[in-house]
Amino acid sequence: MGTSNALQSKLKKLPLTPGVYFFKDSKGKIIYIGKASRLKRRVSSYFQKVHTDYKTPLLVKNIADLEWIEANSEIEALFLEAEFIKRHKPLYNVRERDDKNFLYIKITTYEDFPTVSIIRRPSDDMARYFGPFVQAYSVRQALKYLRKIFPYYVKGERKISSKLEYQIGVVPQPDITKREYRLQIRRLIGVLEGKSEVIAAQLEREMKKLAKAKQYEEAAKVRNQYTALKGLKAKIVFGREETFDLSLDVALHSLAERLGLSAAPRRMECYDISNFAGGDSVSSMVVFTDGVPDQKAYRHFKMRTKGPNDFAMMHETLSRRFSGRHEDWPKPDLIIIDGGKGQLTSAQAALSELGIALPMVGLAKRYETIVQQRTEATKLHDKSERFEGGFKLINFEPDSPTLHLLQRIRDEAHRFAVSYHTNVRNRRTKSSLLDSIPGVGPMTRKKLIRSFGSVAGVSQATQAELVACVGSKLASQINEALAKS
Repeated sequence: MGTSNALQSKLKKLPLTPGVYFFKDSKGKIIYIGKASRLKRRVSSYFQKVHTDYKTPLLVKNIADLEWIEANSEIEALFLEAEFIKRHKPLYNVRERDDKNFLYIKITTYEDFPTVSIIRRPSDDMARYFGPFVQAYSVRQALKYLRKIFPYYVKGERKISSKLEYQIGVVPQPDITKREYRLQIRRLIGVLEGKSEVIAAQLEREMKKLAKAKQYEEAAKVRNQYTALKGLKAKIVFGREETFDLSLDVALHSLAERLGLSAAPRRMECYDISNFAGGDSVSSMVVFTDGVPDQKAYRHFKMRTKGPNDFAMMHETLSRRFSGRHEDWPKPDLIIIDGGKGQLTSAQAALSELGIALPMVGLAKRYETIVQQRTEATKLHDKSERFEGGFKLINFEPDSPTLHLLQRIRDEAHRFAVSYHTNVRNRRTKSSLLDSIPGVGPMTRKKLIRSFGSVAGVSQATQAELVACVGSKLASQINEALAKS
């Protein structure tokens, strides 16, 4: 199967590292995206093997060029592969997937004993989601390794079909307390967030503390977790620490051109408002770095503005974000507002009042129109753009990678806002419940929060811990009230 000299030359330059590869046709359009544990071996196999399936020869026949991005591990490459497939929707990936959804890891953190599962459709609930991922096998293997370190439940009810499940260490011991189990889940989440080194350091400290107290059996359990987690570093690294060549990303460069930016935007911040039923209003800030979600940089704001006023809340959000109190947050190359002319105008006004000038656009949902404030230097590039009053309006083609990128960012901002809104509402409900318990006045409430960190911490405290804090009688009342909530 012949290949051009240029393509042969690129094949020879492929590294033996994990990463994501992009196949392009003769027009430069991406037609397939894949991930590999070793780029050179995987990509070269397309041109060296006789393929028995009917799809691969069709793909290879149309490959005229290729690009690639290196990653630190195969699991890291999962994040990049999923992100770019969602954005570019390459022809052969769509055929391969048969329009199936992507995969997410879901952890039901709102439950006393959270469960971990793999799903295809995330919901606007209080669960934590990680993904999206493309390959079910890789995700299941990653969780298989991690479950041996941090055993967890996968079913809604805590039922164990046999002793073998916890004897081999895939589910917690039957007598595990809620507090102990939630600590393990928090550590699992830490690993999924890319904080393996932090969690390993915590385990090491705990191991030494237990050994010093001569609790050798418990120290041995923690030592096993610590050793296994350190050993997994080469196999599993979650989080988004990758950097890559921006010149590979057509969507970012197209966006820069259409908006008149001097370069492709590396850091983009998107803002959304959530104010269901006019109460507990919140706003979210999500960050995409080099076109990939940077979850560690996400932030949220609890609104001080009263009433369901999206314009005023957007003004408040941008005013607080750029107030000067967050100097450690890098300035964005582009701000995206979830909304049209009104929301964009409010956000622009907030920056103007602070004397700050940053590129900003709105994404109006109804027709997926990009809204940009018009200046003397603003130009129209083609018929998909028009001026309307003081604004420039842009409509991308439905299959445009640039539009898919903006939609992905906007949808992520909405998901994050709704998730935070639900948490705020739930905390308020629990807080009101704590205040309603006879004998729990303002001083006792402060004492409880100071001792356990939050209402959730109070609900997770043991009877002995509560007794030590407020006495046996009130401890029993608190436990009984929170158990019914």
